[in-house]
Amino acid sequence: MADAQELAKKLEIVQELERRKAYEKISNYDPLPYQDQFHETGRKNNQRLLMAANRIGKSYCGAAEMAFHLTGLYPKWWTGKRYDKCITAWACGVSNETTRDIVQNELCGTPEDSDAWGTGMIPKDLIVNSERRPGVPNAKSSILVRHKNGRNSTLHFKSYEQGVAKFMGKSVDCIWLDEEPPNEIYSQCVTRTLDRKGMVYMTFTPESGMTDTVASFINDIKKKQSINNATWDDAKEDVKSVINKQPGHLTTDMMEQVLNALPPHEREMRSRGVPVVGSGLVFPLSEDDISVESPIIQDHWLKIAGIDFGWDHPTAVVWGALDQDADIFYVYDVYSNRKMSPMEHSRSIIERPHFIPIAYPHDGNRRDSMGNPGLAEQYRRCGCNVMLDHFSNPPGLGQKKGTNSVEEGIQEMYQYMQEGKFKVAKHLLDWFNEFRMYHRKDGKIVALRDDIMSATRYCFMSRRFGVAGEDDRWSNDLNYKTLNRMII
Repeated sequence: MADAQELAKKLEIVQELERRKAYEKISNYDPLPYQDQFHETGRKNNQRLLMAANRIGKSYCGAAEMAFHLTGLYPKWWTGKRYDKCITAWACGVSNETTRDIVQNELCGTPEDSDAWGTGMIPKDLIVNSERRPGVPNAKSSILVRHKNGRNSTLHFKSYEQGVAKFMGKSVDCIWLDEEPPNEIYSQCVTRTLDRKGMVYMTFTPESGMTDTVASFINDIKKKQSINNATWDDAKEDVKSVINKQPGHLTTDMMEQVLNALPPHEREMRSRGVPVVGSGLVFPLSEDDISVESPIIQDHWLKIAGIDFGWDHPTAVVWGALDQDADIFYVYDVYSNRKMSPMEHSRSIIERPHFIPIAYPHDGNRRDSMGNPGLAEQYRRCGCNVMLDHFSNPPGLGQKKGTNSVEEGIQEMYQYMQEGKFKVAKHLLDWFNEFRMYHRKDGKIVALRDDIMSATRYCFMSRRFGVAGEDDRWSNDLNYKTLNRMII
């Protein structure tokens, strides 16, 4: 009888400990390294993006940070931003339902289970009051959270479907956007935090591809902004948590099962948190299919470059080399910059081997309204080895000159990629950023943020003009057509 009573008592203690654990999740938060790094970026940056793969805990990470700010209960290991006062905050999702099911769930507990209230990141005894959202079962519009100073922080739940008007007016200390917001809502959120020197942070998988918001962080990041990328590898079993060195939750079997169930065009986005455009991709291939370690360019390979001129959008130059024996084309170097003169761009271009010819588009010969030389000639005068005639595709049978067809070049590039004969050095991040967003709309290639891709096409389709080694046969005194090579 005594043994039974003792066993019952032990069971009661275990249950109580589990109950306390469930209602004190904030105390047990043990971040993975990528989560800890994201928190740390908040110390110096007030606009942050965690662009992450599916199922690695990005929303859990976002909820933990919000709970710390609302309560002031920062752990000893915390290296991110600290608020020393009660705050007014927003937590936002795509719709009222997803805000309830993801954001509210992570912060407060399972919405449809009244017994689970307080099993989220915010402890039950610190949720002082809540207001229901009319018309949405089990959803809250706001909660009051007890701060460690004895006063209350306020958290409002919002959704993008409410429209931009709901994001206007009030000043806010901290905003968490779970899933990517429309650009106009993001802009409003930034504005709402300015006078309080607050922060806006986003956690999402880039399902919408390279949107303006994503592109601004990737291509044009500004002071006080930061971007963190996290993949499945950041949550694998062999990755240990920061505090208690617990293993990550993703196993190899889990990752393989999910990956096999995904369509090919979604695999990069779901597993690595990189933006794609889905079925509209110009090159619907995995980065792994074309990326290689930095290739060792052999002297006898044919070297060629391509340039795409720009001002508001970047001027981009791509350098490639053709291994004629294996018929493999390597992209091994990229330059990209904007709002600079030909002379300024040229300084960077001529740092590379000067003998490599540079293919350019036909608009490079266009003179301005004052009759000044076109851009191609301006670059030549700055010492760049720009070809004497503008780019064209290889001539077909019976043709003296090829066309300027974009599709012709795209299809040949794609064929080489599919056959494993088009490779890109994996450290060329700018190249892969454009590769991911290069897409079609209504069947037509979108001519937006495509500068590096265009330069790559000029380069690849001009490989018949490539030169080997320290080939000094190339000069502006030599007609490039005499160097035309038949590429098999």
